[in-house]
Amino acid sequence: MATAAPVRLSEPDSHIAVPFFDWAELYDERSDDYLRILHETASRGGFILQAAVEQFEQRLADYLGVKHAIGISDCTNAMLLGLRASGVQSGDEIILPAHSFIAAAQAIHFAGCIPIPVDLTESDGLIDPESVRAAITPRTRGIMPVHVNGRICAMGALLEIANANGLEVYEDAAQALGAKFDGRAAGTFGHWGTFSFYPSKTLGCFGDGGALVTNDDEIAATVRSMRNHGAGADKSISADCAIWGTNARLDNLHAAILAFKLGWYDEVLRRRRSIASRYDDAFRDIADLRLPPAPASDERHFDIFQNYEIRCDCRDDLRAHLANRNIATIVQWGGTPLHHFRDLGFTQQLPRTNRFFETCLLLPMNHLLGDEQIDAVICAVTEFFE
Repeated sequence: MATAAPVRLSEPDSHIAVPFFDWAELYDERSDDYLRILHETASRGGFILQAAVEQFEQRLADYLGVKHAIGISDCTNAMLLGLRASGVQSGDEIILPAHSFIAAAQAIHFAGCIPIPVDLTESDGLIDPESVRAAITPRTRGIMPVHVNGRICAMGALLEIANANGLEVYEDAAQALGAKFDGRAAGTFGHWGTFSFYPSKTLGCFGDGGALVTNDDEIAATVRSMRNHGAGADKSISADCAIWGTNARLDNLHAAILAFKLGWYDEVLRRRRSIASRYDDAFRDIADLRLPPAPASDERHFDIFQNYEIRCDCRDDLRAHLANRNIATIVQWGGTPLHHFRDLGFTQQLPRTNRFFETCLLLPMNHLLGDEQIDAVICAVTEFFE
């Protein structure tokens, strides 16, 4: 095996600050284009379910290789509408990882179902198929894998478990737009998948936004109706409205921005994977650090690195050291895994997830970071362990 070339860094500038995410830069990056798009969209008066939404939906469907993409106000509502369209019943159990944001569990709850969090795998921090298998009961209706940090879960094993037990699979791909396994895109393995376009996501708009994708014609039609008060295909509420809907539409201004961004989205992913490679090259020999799988470590996986999540026993000391070097970090979801929300009724004991959240840390990771900022992160981390 070839030995990696030594990492050559520019001398770090002690005055360089590395924010975890630069919100203003998100707009400044291509502000002239954004102003033009917003003006063109607004000047046409197309604000609600007009051409910009339809254009984005088609581009997203084409990008993912799926039949239907439906723009929704946000990913949480996309999951909720997906569950309702799937015909879940009150009291049904949906298994999901405890290493996930509360939104997935909220969608399950408000669909009338019971979220059942399970443990993660040590290798990648994603849902453990064997824990899923052990959690199945006669009330289990489905499995909701969450593709955390832009890496696809073990979908082969999960689909096998689902098929063997007559379960459905619903994907929370909020952090995984563009991630692939064996060439197949996140969100396209199960009955449906959902995405978030929150500003800090790999594809972000300037507010809340989401989408549901599916190859199921009936689910697509139902979700399209539900997002618009139960309206029919002509987008109007008729005297014979036959379905309970809500107001969960993706607005045109966000859709127009997203359609534009999708045109150069692969550049964003290349930059993220390049940053991840630099981190891996610099940190792989630090024995006290556990890194995510490197971009080139498995040709079957194409990870998009929504986040770069490391683990170490001295996490809090490392985080304080980085803060002293003006480098911002985050412990994902405030350091609280799903099953720790005891007031919501969770009672599970999940030792691997507990341990994970005692040691995990997100380093700065987004395409807006400059090379000098990456150098500063690498120098600060290696300095700490030296």
